[in-house]
Amino acid sequence: MAKSKKSDYFGLDYVVSLILCIIPVTSLILGIITRIKEGKIVAAILRLLLGWNIIWILDIVFMILKKKIFRLLNI
Repeated sequence: MAKSKKSDYFGLDYVVSLILCIIPVTSLILGIITRIKEGKIVAAILRLLLGWNIIWILDIVFMILKKKIFRLLNI
């Protein structure tokens, strides 16, 4: 049995994280929670303001290519 890699949303499997990322509301909520959990409050606020359009599409692309969500601010 092959090992599946862990992904960005709470260490869930990559396939589960990708499915959650494709759903807009789930992607927004989990993205905000993930950024708050990392201690990036400003990034979470930006995700809340921009999360329905630009960041959601970038999250899908980054999840497919890099297996991590898009990080606008990584400071």
